[in-house]
Amino acid sequence: MSHDHAVYLELLARGADAESYEGPVLQARERGADPRTLAALEQAKQLALRVRAELEGRRRREAELSALFETAHDLAGLRDLDAVLRAIVQRARSLLGTEVAYLSLNDPVAGDTYMKVTEGSVSARFQQVRLGMGEGLGGLVAQTARPYVTESYFDDARFAHTGPIDEAVRDEGLAAILGVPLTLGSRVIGVLFAADRRARVFEREQIALLASFAAHAAVAIDTANLLAETRSALTGLERANGIIQAHSGVIERASEVHDRLTELVLRGGGVDEVAAALSEVLDGTVAFTSEPPDGPRADGRAVRRGDDWVAEVSAGGEALGALVLHGSPRLDPVDRRTLERAAMVTSLLLLARRSAHDAERRVRGELLDDLLDAPGRDPGPLRERALRLDADLDGPQVVLAARSDASPAGPAGPGEPSAREGADRRRLWSAASHLAATGAGLAAARDGGAVLLLPLRPGDTPGELARRVARQLSDALREPVTVGASSPVASPADDPAPVAGAYEQARRCLDALALLGRGGQGAGAQDLGFLGLLLADPGDVGGFVQRTLGEVIAYDARRGTDLVGTLAAYFASGMSPARTREHLHVHVNTVAQRLERVGRLLGEDWQNPSRALEIHLALRLHAMSAPAVPRRP
Repeated sequence: MSHDHAVYLELLARGADAESYEGPVLQARERGADPRTLAALEQAKQLALRVRAELEGRRRREAELSALFETAHDLAGLRDLDAVLRAIVQRARSLLGTEVAYLSLNDPVAGDTYMKVTEGSVSARFQQVRLGMGEGLGGLVAQTARPYVTESYFDDARFAHTGPIDEAVRDEGLAAILGVPLTLGSRVIGVLFAADRRARVFEREQIALLASFAAHAAVAIDTANLLAETRSALTGLERANGIIQAHSGVIERASEVHDRLTELVLRGGGVDEVAAALSEVLDGTVAFTSEPPDGPRADGRAVRRGDDWVAEVSAGGEALGALVLHGSPRLDPVDRRTLERAAMVTSLLLLARRSAHDAERRVRGELLDDLLDAPGRDPGPLRERALRLDADLDGPQVVLAARSDASPAGPAGPGEPSAREGADRRRLWSAASHLAATGAGLAAARDGGAVLLLPLRPGDTPGELARRVARQLSDALREPVTVGASSPVASPADDPAPVAGAYEQARRCLDALALLGRGGQGAGAQDLGFLGLLLADPGDVGGFVQRTLGEVIAYDARRGTDLVGTLAAYFASGMSPARTREHLHVHVNTVAQRLERVGRLLGEDWQNPSRALEIHLALRLHAMSAPAVPRRP
């Protein structure tokens, strides 16, 4: 074998590209080789190219078979349908070498088709588009149950073009699209797509490969539906069996608990003893919680919350807490009535105890009034008074301003509020005092509402605390209560001065919630986004920009890129990738890659209207405050 012939084996061994195989023939011609030698080299070149094509085909088929095997493995251990479908779409995009892949499912109730999974898409409009049956290329696939491919979507008249679909495809910048049906028997349940932003021809092998992935996706959906139906049937059988087994002893348990509760009332027992007595006779553990149950009021009936049963403890229309039966997903009707009677007994015990606590609540209110009205007081006596009341003033605190929507805003002078308004304010103060007493805090009536000083627990935020207090007070009063929270203040036991300023900040936040139409909610200044900048004193512009845009700014600083500039152009172009490309004078693929990177840094919901508004504002504030630094794109 000559050196010129052996060189083709070397090219095959190192996987050279097809153009490299012309080299030996050209070199032989330059050396003046005779025609026989040139013909032999040409024959060797053609043979080597066929071998190379065969090897490339085998490698491609091996990759395809490996991906199909991995998909089948995912189906065998199916736990999360969305994760399996996402993996199928990702593999389809990778093996077909397309820029975008997506999967749509039919909605038989709405009578249309919606996007289930997208990969490589950067257009919010495209990701949220819904197609009517028979519309677009996907509608043609669903109607005929056959694959369809178009080299240029907008030039293809075989399927029905509609304004919304064409706008979404144009916004994504797609040109070539291949769609194959997802079928269960003879029924089409969706379509799997692969698409490019440039014109291209899909080969027959690529169409067959995408059809194989579509078959796996249909199996995954069918398997998930069967598993859901099986689980539902098993749950029904278990519930029926449990009722039969428990029925024989239910009357005996009801009699036993009735005797125990009667004894507790006669000797003045406590709520913990009621819970302990119920735990012994009911199938589960009973606990009393001072927080009213979530959800609508049940009017004295025990209701199910997940695997728990909850019976509200109330008196005179005021929610005092709840008895919660844990670990008993099934409850016999007689046991339910037993739990409800125990809730009534608990309310009687709590009312008896409340009269003893009224004086303590007044003292707590006086202590908080002193912190608000006399910030220059000696902290020593304040600490001693707090210790006697079991109030925790030694750690970070949050001041909360609360107002019932039934009460007008602003301070009230003597004789100003009506009798009903006065009663509403007293109920709010009573509920706030009860909440403060159980949470090592203080509460007082002020400015037509209530003010609370509560410890900020580790891992908690002022906004979360405000929302929790708003929910608890609203449930207790059975009407919306709005709560504004201040920023955390340091230990008032060491320095009571900041408490008064924190109350003013909480009141501004409360007024802002009312102006925003968010009555019955709770929030801190930071929860209100850019509006929070107007409430904090001073406004934390830098903190707002960092919380909203910090990941992108840090990425640009590390990599020397200009994703911030791309985002600004994207918003200036009406959030259209196609118009952004024209603004930046770059290819639409470059815009798509940059926005895909932005999505990974800011999260998948960065294009939702509320987040997009804050990101746009943060970009404007950043542009006004940051120095101009040249960056590469």
